Amino acid sequence: MSEPASGTLSSAPSRILAIKLADIGDLLLITPALSALRRAYPDAALDVLTTPNGASAIRGSSLVDDLLLFDKVSFDSPGQTLRAANCGQLLGFARGLRGRRYDTVLLFHHLSLPFGALKHAALSLATGAPRRIGLDNGRGWFLTHRVPDPGFGAKHEVDVWLDLAAATGVLAEHVHSRRPQIELTDADAALAAQLLPSRNRPIIALHPGSGGYSPARRWDVDKFVRLGRTLSQQAQVVIVGEPADGTADLAAGLGDDALNLGGRTTVPQLAAVLARCDLLVGADSGVMHVASAAGTRAVALFGPTNHRAWAPSLPPDKLTIVRSGSACSPCAYTRHGLGTPAGCPQRTCMAMISVEQVTAAVEAALAGSTGAHDAYELRTPQNLPPTISVLGVPIHATSYDGLLDWISEQVAAGGAEAPGASSRAGKPARQIATANPEFVMTARRDSVFHLVLERASLCLPDGVGLLWAARWLNRRRGEKQTPLLHRITGSDGVPLIAEQAAREAWRLFLLGAAPGVAEQTAEVLGSRYPGLEIVGTFAGSPAAEEEEAIVQLINQSRADILFVAYGAPRQDKWIARNLPRLQVTVAMGVGGAFDYISGRAARAPQWMRRAGLEWLHRLWRQPWRWRRMLALPRFALAVFWDGLARSRENRAR
Repeated sequence: MSEPASGTLSSAPSRILAIKLADIGDLLLITPALSALRRAYPDAALDVLTTPNGASAIRGSSLVDDLLLFDKVSFDSPGQTLRAANCGQLLGFARGLRGRRYDTVLLFHHLSLPFGALKHAALSLATGAPRRIGLDNGRGWFLTHRVPDPGFGAKHEVDVWLDLAAATGVLAEHVHSRRPQIELTDADAALAAQLLPSRNRPIIALHPGSGGYSPARRWDVDKFVRLGRTLSQQAQVVIVGEPADGTADLAAGLGDDALNLGGRTTVPQLAAVLARCDLLVGADSGVMHVASAAGTRAVALFGPTNHRAWAPSLPPDKLTIVRSGSACSPCAYTRHGLGTPAGCPQRTCMAMISVEQVTAAVEAALAGSTGAHDAYELRTPQNLPPTISVLGVPIHATSYDGLLDWISEQVAAGGAEAPGASSRAGKPARQIATANPEFVMTARRDSVFHLVLERASLCLPDGVGLLWAARWLNRRRGEKQTPLLHRITGSDGVPLIAEQAAREAWRLFLLGAAPGVAEQTAEVLGSRYPGLEIVGTFAGSPAAEEEEAIVQLINQSRADILFVAYGAPRQDKWIARNLPRLQVTVAMGVGGAFDYISGRAARAPQWMRRAGLEWLHRLWRQPWRWRRMLALPRFALAVFWDGLARSRENRAR
């Protein structure tokens, strides 16, 4: 009789296999769970299946009886896996696993991708173990004991893996520490003392890398050079990591101002070196987790990856997190998906972390002050209108009057003595998105765009399809009325905001569209609304190389409201990336509004707009849009099935 698919084990395990096919940092994050398993079941054999690189983090550790190596790179895609040579290797490896007669397998992995889940299922089943324990997000069909996956960042990864160990019967009393564990020898300590003899000033380690998996996490090496030169005036600067991390470039930039230990230490030796340091400065990486194992104070720079999941597991008085605060960060490892581990091409979230920001964080950490050092904090505005979720995208219910009142409140609360005053610098800007069914369908396949819409201060219903979806979904929830009463479009909203701006002395900046269109739009709005102050227009593009100059142009204009017309999702992503450094009160994506206002494009007649047929007019005028219009029937079908699912849930309750 098989055991239930939840709860703890009915008997203590005697032969345990822990599977973690990852690099050094992720291996270290499971060591608190391995330690708890060892303390709970001291007589059980505990083996770890990992990668050759990951094995270097725990080789020789008393936590593990045997290390089994599996080079997962050769099996990262179905095509690679199905090669004859690889199939033969897999079969041989599977026979070896089964021969070890494990009774319990713990899978220390999130099942984020379908093929990854299939690969882990094959490995787990190949062991022949009757008990297979792992996280389940809907793909854990092969597990006998399932621990609900809370999603990336809901808990620190150390705590996720301790929960997994608890499914075997591990108790809180078996958890020795949340810190990763690296066992050092006397030889490791002696080498560290030789490399870093005692000095009368602080020792600060710099790590310029981020591991080989995601270079998007890296901070620019030139900024590390500037930081190192500043720190060398008061401390001994030490460069750690591997040559692939860029240690040679950093060493070349710092010259005699730093000691380069890049590539000169094993993982335990690195831990011994860091134990002699007062502080480590670096991005999200395995070296950060080595520092936490050594108990070394850390200043950790985070951009695309999730600091709530992977920050060094250190007490608050030893950890400082530095972020730029882009509204689209983190974009990798969010909820139950990978997101964009490679980051975006612009990588603005890391580029915006300044040397001055990190220097201030280092000085505060050395003085004993720690905590978050975000250049910008994304705060939820107060007095938001009612919200309904349409296929996971939050849509706010308001009217044009409500929108104008809300913008007025934001401008008044911006902290400036007068509209456009420079004292607004550092105040939280607000993002407004105007969503339609096409937005929602794009967000279902574009995780970054979904995050942007989710984190926008207001996400307005620009599209009659959203009104229909809200009514349908609310009825399926058992609610009689929908909070979505009005369609709010960018094309109608921009003139109304401009009219209010003329009365309230708000300053506008128009960004995007084809060359000359923003200028024509400014002329039309200026003639309609005397007294309107449009302080800047620029076409530009959302390309990475233009971002900094465009932001500087906008900030120099001292605008209160920014309209961006790059088209979705580019305009909304551009705003989200740059929100921390935009010294405006409100930034709003407006799509093709400039084309309509300037007269470059004709809008549908009023009767078609009232009937919800504006999409048909656009298709008639622009037949090349037919591919994009396919999103509409897909949206309707998705909403229909989602509504039926909600009805079943209501009946079940």
